[in-house]
Amino acid sequence: MTEKRFRPDVDAHEWTGAQRPYDIIKEGTIAFVVVALLTIALAIVFGSPDVPAITIKKWANAAPADFALDALSQLNGTSETATYGPPYNHAATGQQLGPFTIAKWVGVRIPLNPLQDFILQPLESLPAEPGLTAALASWTSASSGARSVWVANYTKAATNLKVVDGSIVVAKAKDGPVPVMMQSLLSMARSGALDEALGNERGFYGTNYTLPLLFLEDGTYLANQAQRQHLLGPQWGMMNETGNYPGQAWLWLYTFWYQVAPMNTSSNGDVEVWAIMMVLTLGLILVPFIPGVRAIPRKTRIYRLIWREHYRGLSP
Repeated sequence: MTEKRFRPDVDAHEWTGAQRPYDIIKEGTIAFVVVALLTIALAIVFGSPDVPAITIKKWANAAPADFALDALSQLNGTSETATYGPPYNHAATGQQLGPFTIAKWVGVRIPLNPLQDFILQPLESLPAEPGLTAALASWTSASSGARSVWVANYTKAATNLKVVDGSIVVAKAKDGPVPVMMQSLLSMARSGALDEALGNERGFYGTNYTLPLLFLEDGTYLANQAQRQHLLGPQWGMMNETGNYPGQAWLWLYTFWYQVAPMNTSSNGDVEVWAIMMVLTLGLILVPFIPGVRAIPRKTRIYRLIWREHYRGLSP
């Protein structure tokens, strides 16, 4: 039987030096207590507040006038969503990277009609109510010209729009069924039914919040809440999303670029951040092929520092 040959690259030398007792239970307990205390301290100092989700119901009750004005912008086609362009509509070129109209190339992938999706379809989902039913019938049977006149007159009358005791107050005008539709939408939002209508999608699980988020974003309430939490681009704020879904903890590098000029004020910020992340990702993938970079471990011999005990054992 041949004796097994010692392999210095993988085999360890038998320890012949002094020995002493080691209490692994005590060591593990101390380590657990230290890590637990450190975790609690860091969570207190750097943890994100557990802010409840902002819903349309909360918005409509906290700032009903802002909601009503947002709904009006969806009705008259002046909201940010209505004029955004791809991927929602063809109203604009969309975001671009220099001369490259990337959003236009991708096209309208999430077709959205604010008038239909934010106002008419939610109202039509409500239980039959004489006043609203008559208003929707009048709107549907009217010509496009008549509808435009109604909306224009209501928009002009809503210059000093107010909400008093849950009722929208605007100047009197020849605006047809528009006041009834707007009031019904506000009442629907304040009850929480609009959240359900906009979040309702085909399938058993409802996780697509595109419509309610776009509706919220078009108003000023969401931006005001973000400003209070120092989350706007120029404020350099970040918050880990609370609840059952991960937030910026694993997207920190992506969200970081939104705090840096010119992305924090650019109308093309999304595509600019995307381009930066694609370059960084490509660089990470190509590390083994980039001259100089791939030679860093070999030239710095950093691996010998990490495995210094092993290499010391190989010394004569």
